[in-house]
Amino acid sequence: MARLTALDNAMGDLFSREEAPDRWLAPGALHLPGGATRLGPGSRWLHAWIDAVSARAPFRHMQTPGGQTMSVAMTNAGPLGWVSDRQGYRYSPLDPLSHVPWPPLPPELLELARRGAEAAGFAGFVPDACLINRYEPGARMSLHQDRDEADLNHPIVSLSLGLGAEFLLGGLGRRDPVQRLILHGGDLLVLGGEARLRFHGVAPLKAGAEGEVRFNLTLRRAAP
Repeated sequence: MARLTALDNAMGDLFSREEAPDRWLAPGALHLPGGATRLGPGSRWLHAWIDAVSARAPFRHMQTPGGQTMSVAMTNAGPLGWVSDRQGYRYSPLDPLSHVPWPPLPPELLELARRGAEAAGFAGFVPDACLINRYEPGARMSLHQDRDEADLNHPIVSLSLGLGAEFLLGGLGRRDPVQRLILHGGDLLVLGGEARLRFHGVAPLKAGAEGEVRFNLTLRRAAP
């Protein structure tokens, strides 16, 4: 009965999020609660897709150029994949573990990213990279800027799955004040325009009723 109650509560939260209005966090930064369902076919099918991606390109804990191991496990899909090691941050068409191309992006995910970007005022978004982050309780992402892409005029569209997470959105300086909000499974977040280079991160993940893991898909345009 407890499991059914938790599931009922989670489904009630899902419906209320889908009905919640979009929220501008800053110019160019738009939070779309339940956006995966409102703008696309939902998010449940993506769990099977992530399993298929990780069977070909396993999740791994990458190293920073400074030699630290990231607490978040990562893999990629699309023509380009984001990688990090002692040589630096960069995009690569090949998985450095297998030396074969990353798994392809499904049309449904490309369309969802296009519609999410359009809702924030960025028409014609065609991502060529999807970084898939896997958070387990205790994992975090420190404040950082996404600036390894060739053309920063393209937005980034982020999709959350699984456990809710406390997202941190700062300013253009590392020491600027930080906004905090909870991103739930199925939520979309768009960062573009003036918000494209805002510092952002994720607080240490806490366990919850939605499972023991959070996935975050960030869709980007990496090539010129």
